[in-house]
Amino acid sequence: MEAAFRFYAGLNDFLPPARRGRSFRHVFDLPASVKDMIESLGVPHTEIELILANGEPVDFAYLVQDGDRVAVYPPFMSIDLGTVLRVRPDPPDGEPRFVLDTHLGRLASYLRMLGFDALYRNDYPDPELARISSEEGRVLLTRDRGLLKRSVVVHGYCLRTTNSRAQLVEVLRRYDLAGQVRPFRRCIRCNGLLDPVDKVAIADELPPRTAQYYDEFRRCRSCGQIYWKGNHTAWMEQFIASVLDEVG
Repeated sequence: MEAAFRFYAGLNDFLPPARRGRSFRHVFDLPASVKDMIESLGVPHTEIELILANGEPVDFAYLVQDGDRVAVYPPFMSIDLGTVLRVRPDPPDGEPRFVLDTHLGRLASYLRMLGFDALYRNDYPDPELARISSEEGRVLLTRDRGLLKRSVVVHGYCLRTTNSRAQLVEVLRRYDLAGQVRPFRRCIRCNGLLDPVDKVAIADELPPRTAQYYDEFRRCRSCGQIYWKGNHTAWMEQFIASVLDEVG
């Protein structure tokens, strides 16, 4: 048996060059779910918004049959699908929340710098990452396609590049986050929220020159780290501005 598959837009990133941007034949022995068949071709289910089989919307459980024509689409940013059957549910309401795999520590720091809830540890095993994403409604960010293919993962994104700054641009574009950036509200070290703190209350914890030249401070609710607007702040502000300019 065989079916014709066509993947659109960014989903082609997961395919070998000969299959990108065109319809191709896929041979199989027995009917299988379209989800399993798509993932066997290399595309994680978390990257998919809409599947059409012979022109009709289907869900992940649809069994691919001999002669089917299957079209697979990524999430749409500017098209309202209305009541069309989408295979990817809407993300949880409220501010976006992320969990990142062990190779994305710098991206986690960048997301926290911009004010986003980014859970990260350098020793999370894959099953734990999948569990956290599922149970806490967090978007799982990774470059590991196999991790995104775990059935419990509902929301996730496979980063296309290894460059941390470019990854940040990817995430902001993918989830349309430019308008939600609120810099310097989270602890870069642990992800906790920052609160203003009176200088007098922390005077014994400050380096002498810091106490002499700075008056405004914030403390992390979770780990107690103290922050102030030092010389590094100008670089961080310039970095954020350049990223947002690139995101557009």
